[in-house]
Amino acid sequence: MAADQTAPRTKAEWRSYLRASRSSVPAETHEREARAITKAATSLPALREGSTVCYYVPFGPEPGSLDLLEVLVDQGAQVLLPIVPATPGPLDWARYDGPDSLAPGPLPGLIEPAGPRLGSAAIKDANIVLIPAVGVDHAGVRLGRGAGYYDRSLPLTAPGTELVAIVRDNELVPRLPAEPHDVRMTAAVTPDAGLITLPR
Repeated sequence: MAADQTAPRTKAEWRSYLRASRSSVPAETHEREARAITKAATSLPALREGSTVCYYVPFGPEPGSLDLLEVLVDQGAQVLLPIVPATPGPLDWARYDGPDSLAPGPLPGLIEPAGPRLGSAAIKDANIVLIPAVGVDHAGVRLGRGAGYYDRSLPLTAPGTELVAIVRDNELVPRLPAEPHDVRMTAAVTPDAGLITLPR
């Protein structure tokens, strides 16, 4: 059988394809997915009282949930949220201390923590990093938005840290283009499949 000539091949093609699909998800589906993702993400074996979890505030149609912030805190975790740096580089981080600790970021619609900045090395303290992704494949290759902030941040994590991509079910695909600098995910969370452990 001939190969499908319209299938995405490059990272840019995959990003365009998956983001187009994401933009058509209705609001009521977002709400259902957010509840399912919260339930699945809080089932991670590494999550326990005293854990440090890096998470994010969902931006635009990104899957995820603000409610997950409160659930993580209620389970005794310290939650760190990313701050986009003024110049290209790894993400900065600050602690989440409730809804009043959030403020508008530098990009329209972006919400960031307003507390003291902890520096890019703060990610090394994380037991779990919950990571936004446009897509992830079954080998743990993650496709981001293209700015490279997480590509620069993930190499700073400590060995053994759980790196968990948050995606929709159709965004977990068999294979994505990989590059030598890609840091592989250890797991993925999707609304319907839940927590999926990926090969290390």
